[in-house]
Amino acid sequence: MTNKDKILNLLGMAMRAGKIVSGEELTINDIRSGNAKIVFVANDASPNTIKKINDKSSYYQVPCSSEFSQMELSNAIGRSRMIIGVCDKGFAKKFQELLMT
Repeated sequence: MTNKDKILNLLGMAMRAGKIVSGEELTINDIRSGNAKIVFVANDASPNTIKKINDKSSYYQVPCSSEFSQMELSNAIGRSRMIIGVCDKGFAKKFQELLMT
């Protein structure tokens, strides 16, 4: 199993645990309020959306990954989404470990 698969499986677990927010507005609000610990934005989202999320994330020092497509992210959480914020330190730490390797 690749790290990519592990990350997507973990996203599903975080979803079931109620530890994520999805969608542009909710995720941006969570980045601002400090709830989001790591953000995923689909690499096939519009360039404008990717820039907006990356800018917000870097301003608030929240790690941001655009490694996955909308289809991969949507399949992982069972909903059609382009932007996902993870609001749990434990999950975020594991995501970062997997993204680094």
